Amino acid sequence: MGKVIAIVNQKGGVGKTTTSVNLAAYLSKLGKSVLLVDLDPQANATSHLGFDRGADRGVYEVLTGPESFREVSLETGHDNFHLAPSTPSLAGANVEFVSLDRREFRLYDNLLDIKNNYDYILIDNPPSLGLLTLNGLTAADQVMIPVQAEYFALEGLGQLVETINLIKENLKPELDVLGVVLTMYDSRYRLANDVLRELYNYFPNKIFRSVIPRSVRLSEAPSHGKSILGYDPTSKGAKAYERLARELVYLSEKDSQL
Repeated sequence: MGKVIAIVNQKGGVGKTTTSVNLAAYLSKLGKSVLLVDLDPQANATSHLGFDRGADRGVYEVLTGPESFREVSLETGHDNFHLAPSTPSLAGANVEFVSLDRREFRLYDNLLDIKNNYDYILIDNPPSLGLLTLNGLTAADQVMIPVQAEYFALEGLGQLVETINLIKENLKPELDVLGVVLTMYDSRYRLANDVLRELYNYFPNKIFRSVIPRSVRLSEAPSHGKSILGYDPTSKGAKAYERLARELVYLSEKDSQL
């Protein structure tokens, strides 16, 4: 059964979607089957991979019925890497879901049907702690938190940790923090190293060794509708995401042996 990983940070602009798309691409390169679920109404992961933000069916239509993930998932051009796209209707989900049965479990329930089809299911969550993100966290086995190596990076991180703990206590006891990924890192700046040290106080033994550097090529790739693997696989950003994918696979295989 596939491992479901929610990629979450309620702060915008931290490289969450960049990490979701490029990690998925490199996991597929390593021979893993991957589904990326774009749970963000902004549909950045969908457009990053070259698809129209205005698609008429996607994650919202799965969560509210009658569609299924099998019916809405798209081929991305990478072997064994599929995308469940975001659609404009998802923007109203936080309000519409309030009256639904099992409102925090809509994503969890719909993923049960396809978990056996994938090695990894990655969920790109919106930059908020609303009902959509609660669905993403409740559906997940583990949480990956991208954190930008800048001054305000740790702002709100305590609130995110508190939310994860509340979900563990009330909705999903087995939910676990897989780790924190430091993004947009530039070792020349003292501040970036200060942020890294501070992260160890929040998440001892939960920091990925693979660090994502600040990279122009990573910023350019979405405008071409491609992952960094498809756009410039020789760039330093591409090499960093390949290392992150290998580290994730290593940790997953290590967990499965315990």
